[in-house]
Amino acid sequence: MKSRFRFRYLLYLVVAVAISPIHAGVYEDFFKGVELDLERRVAALLARGFDPNTLSEAGQTPLYLALRDGSPKVTQLLLAAPDLRVDQANQVGETALMMAALKGDLAVSRELIKRGAKVRRSGWTPLHYAASSPQVSVVELMLQHGADIDAQAPNGNTALMMAARYGEEDSVSLLLARGANKRLLNELGQSAQDFARISGREFLVEKLN
Repeated sequence: MKSRFRFRYLLYLVVAVAISPIHAGVYEDFFKGVELDLERRVAALLARGFDPNTLSEAGQTPLYLALRDGSPKVTQLLLAAPDLRVDQANQVGETALMMAALKGDLAVSRELIKRGAKVRRSGWTPLHYAASSPQVSVVELMLQHGADIDAQAPNGNTALMMAARYGEEDSVSLLLARGANKRLLNELGQSAQDFARISGREFLVEKLN
């Protein structure tokens, strides 16, 4: 898969250099291209030496933004950049893997892990984000790659709590089957069952009893 990304990346650069002029506001152009999924614009700027690891004014990484904003063509272009730092965090400690997990993007999550993105982190983890997603397969992927199932975020939240409030019932079932501790409490004294009850997900309350 990596070689395919590299080929597409080089092809985009050749085409982009030939057809797309550079503009004065390089920084603004680049991040507007990321936001709007303008692969030719982004490719042209990368070809002229723009660093794909440059942070936005809000402290976000380009790949994180591409995933967050739903820019699949630019996402693939950035993934193909040989000097991309796949595990680079934004100013609040979030990585592209976290956003890919939150979006339920299994393919990109796999590619990021393959290229060295960390599954086990201090604080908020990719598993917390995966548990909040609509795809249980991403939760499974994180567990397969050694995620700490009971890792607690700075506020004490666990992946099970996040799944109980935001994720799929299958994610809750999977985490419980893999041994997630449903008795853990966050800093407000809330359990995963409390999260389900607060969000009106009564179908999960008994499961988390």
